Amino acid sequence: MHKTIYPLTAILFALLTMAACSHIDEDERLIYEKPAPSTKTVLLEDFTGQRCVNCPKGSEIIEQLTTEFGSSVIAVGIHGGPLGFAGNTRNKGLATAEGDEYYNHWQLEYQPVGLIDRHGAVNYADWTSQVRKALQQTAPLTLGIHATSTGQKIYISVLGQGTEGASTGHLQVWLVEDSITAMQLMPDGSTNANYVHNHVFRTSVNGTWGEPYTVKEGETIITEMTATIDDDWVKKHLSVIAFVYNDNGVLQAAKSGVIINTEE
Repeated sequence: MHKTIYPLTAILFALLTMAACSHIDEDERLIYEKPAPSTKTVLLEDFTGQRCVNCPKGSEIIEQLTTEFGSSVIAVGIHGGPLGFAGNTRNKGLATAEGDEYYNHWQLEYQPVGLIDRHGAVNYADWTSQVRKALQQTAPLTLGIHATSTGQKIYISVLGQGTEGASTGHLQVWLVEDSITAMQLMPDGSTNANYVHNHVFRTSVNGTWGEPYTVKEGETIITEMTATIDDDWVKKHLSVIAFVYNDNGVLQAAKSGVIINTEE
């Protein structure tokens, strides 16, 4: 992983140094301008499972939220917990060891249940009202993602820009996959072998809990990392999600598709 930092103060210092040998009129001197507030993108972590009969109801709520709010809401379906399914010779399982770890860490007690910007467990029936409330906030930073793939590798760059004070916490980067056809228990108790699962958590790229991260107001940081694609994943359906969080919750989140090298 590699970080490149471009603090605004350093840029200003370089400009001033180049002009040091000449007189600068008072009205021509550089003046720091505070960045504009950042629009909040909300992260919804949906703790779900293929053996959970009510989990399709949670997925329906997510579909409604993304239809209404578009990219302002990022959902991740984290399979694990007591109703997760790791698979067998006949059926594809979507549960992961990391999904179990997240479920147990947050001491969750049922499924489906969501974390909205990591402000405590929320029943799926209340996701809409809580998301609307979260979207009224601003964020202390912006995040952008550029992801390209060649072969079985994804090369990821996360650009963070501080807009308010100093944002300190952890940067987390995940891979998620859409359009996975796999078994799902349904609300009527039946089994749907051809259920389509979206925004499924596949793996963390930079560790289960991410890496320490700080970006200051007026500063830009580029963090680079590489992910390996599993043979069972469909590359064109993969996306990268990045978010910065601390003990106060998720400060900002971003999502991007993966650009596939056309020479493959």
